Amino acid sequence: MVRRVAVVGAGNSGLVCIKTCVAEGLEPVCFESSDDIGGLWKYKESPEPERSSIYRSLVVNTSKEMMCFSDFPMPADYPNYMHNSQLLQYFRLYADHFDLLRCIRFQTTVRSVTQRPDFSVSGQWDIVTTNGEGEEESHVFDAVLVCSGHYTKPVLPLSDFPGNEKFSGRCLHSLEYRDADAYRGKRAVVVGIGNSGGDIAVELSRSAEKTFLSTRQGSWVIGRMSSNGLPLDMTMITRLNNTLMLLLPKSLLNWAVERGLNSKYDHRLYGLKPKQRVLDQRPLINDDLPGRILQGALVMKANLKGFTASGVVFEDGTVEENIDAVVFCTGYNGNFPFLPPAISEGPRKELTLYKSLFPPSLSQPTLAVLGVFQTKGPIMPIVEMQARWAVKVFAGLSRLPPKEKMLEVIESERKRNMKSYPCPRKAALQVDYIPYLDFMAEEVGVRPNILRLLLRDPVLWVRVFLGPLTPYQYRLTGPGQWAGARQAILTQWERVARPFRTRAVPEPESRPSALSSRWLLVSAGAVTMAVALSKSDLVPVLQGAAQLLDKSKSFLGDFSVRSR
Repeated sequence: MVRRVAVVGAGNSGLVCIKTCVAEGLEPVCFESSDDIGGLWKYKESPEPERSSIYRSLVVNTSKEMMCFSDFPMPADYPNYMHNSQLLQYFRLYADHFDLLRCIRFQTTVRSVTQRPDFSVSGQWDIVTTNGEGEEESHVFDAVLVCSGHYTKPVLPLSDFPGNEKFSGRCLHSLEYRDADAYRGKRAVVVGIGNSGGDIAVELSRSAEKTFLSTRQGSWVIGRMSSNGLPLDMTMITRLNNTLMLLLPKSLLNWAVERGLNSKYDHRLYGLKPKQRVLDQRPLINDDLPGRILQGALVMKANLKGFTASGVVFEDGTVEENIDAVVFCTGYNGNFPFLPPAISEGPRKELTLYKSLFPPSLSQPTLAVLGVFQTKGPIMPIVEMQARWAVKVFAGLSRLPPKEKMLEVIESERKRNMKSYPCPRKAALQVDYIPYLDFMAEEVGVRPNILRLLLRDPVLWVRVFLGPLTPYQYRLTGPGQWAGARQAILTQWERVARPFRTRAVPEPESRPSALSSRWLLVSAGAVTMAVALSKSDLVPVLQGAAQLLDKSKSFLGDFSVRSR
């Protein structure tokens, strides 16, 4: 029987794993190599070996309501997109609220995790750690949750570019970048157009004499704001939109989204247009990059080809001389040197995980690796659901398929993803945000029943199906149910509005007729959906429709909060 669980790392993944274990009656012990919580989000003035790092100005690109823990909303006065220091403070609030620090052993590094001789029966693990003084200690645990992240081994491909050894300027990985002060008045090149590359290029362009952004394929660029200045992810990541994505032709969706993006700034004109369609890759989330291009402070360039003694050469044959620095935003390789080699079954001995969580080679499913995925949405809600599922598997309350079936699923999903992500390694990391969350929620027993919700609580149904998929939805029912989940969903737009309310403004004239019309349309759509899904049982559906109309007054009052 699983009792003691080792948690490796005390970043956001480690914290939610500790909390989940405690809630399930387990005994977690968290090993954290540094002297503080936060992991990636703990800013350090100087990078440290084998530890993730961020730059000073980093602001999250997912909004607070979408990325919070499912039973602990962020403070209402937090900005919707916060600085990294505020996110770290949120982690401290979470750790204090659930008394998690008592389970963490700081300045303790995990050196090895190996299966015990009787693993096929016990599922137990031998773990060796060292403390700050270098003293070694051995432990036995029933299960292991690996939360050390995969942003610790930077990819710096200097050897791929001829002439790099003669280049007089500085070459560095984004892991080493802190701020733009050292680049004032200089000429800099940023290689790579992921989110870090976009952020760093924009920041450098405000200090450097000239900044060049080199990209192999280009990228679709999306700002954090949607219509009416609302957070983009709260308007885009909804169950309704997910349903439409499944029903409508992908070519039509690509056309519509690309048309909307190009109406703001023509991606071809700005040198940003990629080869892939917008829904076939992860977009770059950046509010300022097109503006910096428009002002001439940032110049888009082709992929880097090589170096001269004082400059760089691009694949289109152009050359830029007098370059002082080249910042490589070229990503990371997953690195888990403490794990047994046997669980790395990929073609290049990379970690192979069923549903981005479980190594299929283990005879006993008592180890899970969290956070090793990429998605078009917030990371934290997925990691939290991974923790909840993993603990259920450890306890025997959820069962994994046989090894052959897991490998079959892994290969099938990899092949499907390679249609959009030709690199096998990247393809293996991709997960679809809502389907992946719902799959794990089904395994845990907390997936919302949309039809039942429509009939029993139509006001909440409107928020759950038509509104943003906030993490609170997975606390409405089932194991780990939180009594405050319904209220958190009904008040989520109030918390979005709170940080804006810093100045009194004239209130708009109320127009109840327009709201009523909108509500009637929603009600009609809800009834139509219910009839389509439940043709065999019309009486509950009609009763649900009556409840919808009865509760419209309550909804309209709540809706007005968002409209202000």
